[in-house]
Amino acid sequence: MKPDLFRRPVTILVGLGFPAEVRSVMDAYRHLVEWPASSGDTAHSIALKACQAALRGEIEAETARGLFAAFAEKHEILAPERPAIAASRMPSENDPHVQ
Repeated sequence: MKPDLFRRPVTILVGLGFPAEVRSVMDAYRHLVEWPASSGDTAHSIALKACQAALRGEIEAETARGLFAAFAEKHEILAPERPAIAASRMPSENDPHVQ
């Protein structure tokens, strides 16, 4: 596994609310650099510095992931967690539950 990959991607909403998976420190860094940061946006500044530190190998990728996710949540672009969908199957005529 590449050292900058996240164990689990962070799903954010981009454009008109379309989900996009941020899978690595570099992906998070790109989103942060493109973000129209205003002065005084502490969450953006912290997440950006964390990504830079992770890219230099100074902190773990998961630390940067957590700070990026906090930034996304603060700015209401963190996509809601989707519940796991249970696998469904079509009942067969031999299924004892089919009447």
